Amino acid sequence: MRVFTACTLLLLLLLLFLSSVESHRFHLPKSDGKYLTEDEQWLDQSIDHFSPIDHRQFKQRYYEFLDYYQVGGPIFLKICGESACLGIPNDYTAVLAKKFGAALVSLEHRYYGKSSPFDDLATNNLRYLSSKQALFDLAVFRQYYQLIVLQESINAKYNLSKAENPWFVFGVSYSGALSAWFRLKFPHLTCGSLASSAVVLAVYNFTAFDQQIGESAGAQCKAALQEITELVDEELQSDGGSVKALFGAAQLMNDVDFLYFLADAAVTAFQYGNPDVLCSPLVDAKTSGKNLVEAYSSYVKDYYLGIFGASVKTYDQQHLKNTTVSDASGDRLWWFQVCSEVAYFQVAPENDTVRSPRIDTQYHLNLCKNVFGEGIYPDVDMTNLYYGGSKIAGTRIVFTNGSQDPWRHASKQTSSPDLPSYIINCHNCGHGTDLRGCPQSPLNIEGNAENCSSPEAVHKVRQEVINHIDLWLSECKGK
Repeated sequence: MRVFTACTLLLLLLLLFLSSVESHRFHLPKSDGKYLTEDEQWLDQSIDHFSPIDHRQFKQRYYEFLDYYQVGGPIFLKICGESACLGIPNDYTAVLAKKFGAALVSLEHRYYGKSSPFDDLATNNLRYLSSKQALFDLAVFRQYYQLIVLQESINAKYNLSKAENPWFVFGVSYSGALSAWFRLKFPHLTCGSLASSAVVLAVYNFTAFDQQIGESAGAQCKAALQEITELVDEELQSDGGSVKALFGAAQLMNDVDFLYFLADAAVTAFQYGNPDVLCSPLVDAKTSGKNLVEAYSSYVKDYYLGIFGASVKTYDQQHLKNTTVSDASGDRLWWFQVCSEVAYFQVAPENDTVRSPRIDTQYHLNLCKNVFGEGIYPDVDMTNLYYGGSKIAGTRIVFTNGSQDPWRHASKQTSSPDLPSYIINCHNCGHGTDLRGCPQSPLNIEGNAENCSSPEAVHKVRQEVINHIDLWLSECKGK
């Protein structure tokens, strides 16, 4: 005979309760807290939204998190961008969802992660990879989730058959641009959007990117980086194999691929809120007469490839030419979007450059041709004509940027009543600070801003965002 203690009975009752809940719809955060949910959901999505005769479909992954949802409350759509979408991150959107009683949903971008329409990523199969197709994916998903998922699971239960939830859209970086563009192109489907570090301006020669790195670095660190660039350029001419090996990048046969890798390693420190990790040892090496190149190689190997988790092969054009669908396909996919639509060519300025002057326009065009073939180039004029660039004419879009982020020069930095824009000013405020806190990578739970050099600056902008969301949701409900 089995004897049940009070604790055992309590545990069994708890297990019975949990099993009665629809397990695919309500989730507890994972133990590490980085994701609110990683439970995959799927919908059938059109491959080509613009063809009246092509009705092929593919499976597109999405996520939902309803723990904070109050019946009739808003739906917060967190857009996934140019990488695999592994779940709904536990960043500041979780705080906002709690505050507003919102459901959180997130749609994986077509082609990325598990949402690939094709088994092979040859250039011809990438012709449906564009921001325009992605926006229609979001519109279809929004209608599917509102009219089918919510209606069947919640609204019908509470006899809210004609209820239309207010929606609000969120995104950071490229997905921040998608957030702004979604509100621009589908204003009837969302009450507003947050466009965090949103790169809404397609830029052909993005020299302002490198100039911001110099400004964010400060005089001493900038001088050290410039000297490193000159020394590495010289060593590449005399003993390229050795200097590449020093940085753990011997596989990069193309010298400019290697120089781009070194430039990106420095960018990451400022873009993602860790400037002192880079600058402190470089300035120390410079003032004490140590070998600057070796000091920089330690940063690259220990931080950029180690802690941050970057991969050398991301910069290898042979890797970018690989058409097999894999966990590393995002590198090829994003370069296709760069080469076909938005450019953002991070070229060296003519004067006072931090990166090597060999990283020029021709390098980027050659890469596009080598990786994707003839005829692939970014028509940024048409992209900006379609969306408006930094002169975007939408309404109820709030733009936010970090003061040290080089990408802010492709965003909208001027404010207006319909399109408010805020700069978060602090020493380590970079890409998506309003949602990610400091540093911006790795993830800070609920976007914790305590490690920002000025938490007050972050809190001030966050309060402005809350005010706009509150106002626009109330105006939306009033219609």
